[in-house]
Amino acid sequence: MSDPGPLGGDPFKGLPFFGDLAKMLQQQGPVSWDAAAQLALSIASGGTSEPNVDPMERIRLEQLARVAELQVADATGLTPSASGLGVSVVPVTRTQWVQRSLDAYRPLFERLATSLTPPTAAGADVDPADPSSAGADPADFLGPLMAMIGPMMLGMTAGSMLGHLARRSFGQYDLPVPRPEGDELLLVVANLDEFGEEWSLPDEDLRLWICLHEIAHHTVLAIPHVRARLTRLLEEYVSGFDPDPNALEARLGEVDPTSGDALAGLQGLLSDPEALLGAVRSPAQLELLPRLEALVAVVVGYVDHLMDRVGGRLIGSYDMLTEALRRRRVTADESDRFVERLLGLELGQDQYDRGAAFITGVVDRAGTEVLERLWADEADLPTPAEVDAPGLWLARLGMDFELPADLEVPDDLSGLDDTGDA
Repeated sequence: MSDPGPLGGDPFKGLPFFGDLAKMLQQQGPVSWDAAAQLALSIASGGTSEPNVDPMERIRLEQLARVAELQVADATGLTPSASGLGVSVVPVTRTQWVQRSLDAYRPLFERLATSLTPPTAAGADVDPADPSSAGADPADFLGPLMAMIGPMMLGMTAGSMLGHLARRSFGQYDLPVPRPEGDELLLVVANLDEFGEEWSLPDEDLRLWICLHEIAHHTVLAIPHVRARLTRLLEEYVSGFDPDPNALEARLGEVDPTSGDALAGLQGLLSDPEALLGAVRSPAQLELLPRLEALVAVVVGYVDHLMDRVGGRLIGSYDMLTEALRRRRVTADESDRFVERLLGLELGQDQYDRGAAFITGVVDRAGTEVLERLWADEADLPTPAEVDAPGLWLARLGMDFELPADLEVPDDLSGLDDTGDA
């Protein structure tokens, strides 16, 4: 039997608040949304109150949105408004963006919480509110401890992500995550103004560019089978982590309690969400990831192509705006990248280039009109292999075009499933 230590079988002896704290946190569910909201709002606002958006801003954006909606509908043959009543662009503050986005991201983070919850050891009878039930080995207490603080840490991770997104996002599709159904789009005016001033961009042109970009994403992601496929892949991905219950224990062992830097070491550990959550990609996720990445690449590649077609003739400073905005979207700090990894949405330059190459390959072989087939039916969505070889997608759809001489096409394309495997 291991040494129970100087406090006997209960290392939390003398900490009577522990049980009450555990019970309070357990009532929050798999994610502490109170913690998420408080942290997100604090980060978004910078701890200060934000002025209300000028009412004239909404009138201004609505006028630009009408132009953008008509242009997108004409260029795509799709209906941007699911209700048929038109898309409504709503200027919001950063805190308002957070309040609306908490509900949008809640389902993904609750699935992630379930995925990251380590299973209780076989035969163990552990009550998170009563750590002494875990046994005499101090290491055994990490299980109930993580069961208690896990929801809080996930809440803080969600809050940190949303808070930083609120300070960075122009709209709601910086990450291509389907939002709850509706035709209302949020634009963060303060972020638009700051970026426009930093790059000396024409104010009206910048707003029209963003309206086009947001409405283009909204149009594609509102297609029922595209929305369903992307939502399903995201949910499957965040549900597929293999939690590592030993991750925190191993990292705690690296902190020397006798060192003068022990407190700094503990603080560094607690600021590392990857160690605290024990997030480890599973074989199932690695198998699913190519399908998720392929669909996202096609969506962002199509939107970029649409922006070039429509924006290039509608916005006088389009080239300058596009250079600045597309450079900005692939620059992110490590906290952003960590959250992208959690969701399976690592949108680096390679991902955008892959989508652009697919769309260009299709248009060069068969013309712009064939892009309508991308969204006609779920069965027509490209497989991962087809995203890298556009001719394969056109051949499977029976399109009449001339393949490059060095391109090998399988004899039977009908048996390919949505993973690109026969």
